[in-house]
Amino acid sequence: MRIRQRVESDLDACEKLARRVHGVDGYPPRRADDLREFITSAGALGAWVADVDGTVVGHAALNQSSSPEVIELARDSMGCTADQLAVVARLLVEPSARRRGVGAALLETAADAARRRGRRPILDVASHFAAANGLYESFGWTRLGTVIVHIPGEDDPLEEIIYCAPHPHG
Repeated sequence: MRIRQRVESDLDACEKLARRVHGVDGYPPRRADDLREFITSAGALGAWVADVDGTVVGHAALNQSSSPEVIELARDSMGCTADQLAVVARLLVEPSARRRGVGAALLETAADAARRRGRRPILDVASHFAAANGLYESFGWTRLGTVIVHIPGEDDPLEEIIYCAPHPHG
């Protein structure tokens, strides 16, 4: 497995990956009608894919921001400003490639990229994704709290758990 920066020619494979993940896990819980737009996250600081023999089996992005509710809780909990944060987002792993370190490698790649930019890595995940929440906690991410996010155009708000990354190793 190789983690590399996502390039334009990866977008079809990433969209297909997102479709498979949505079919299995229901992620993303919103905006599944335009998964390419979801994957490309306008204003991203970076994006990576996990590649096995030329096949994309994972994806992660690093965004400058998230919803105001997420950023406010993280900022207040961590005692920093919004521009000192970076949000690990769009973490997807091919269902048949799970439990092989793909998610861990992508998570660490994005968190390291945030740190290199002088930002503190955080992430937010819907509370009903118990497996994802367990994964983040098993990697040492600290739960900062829970927020209710009101998504424009959606009737049902989304409860999200906010995490901050552990201090880097070494």
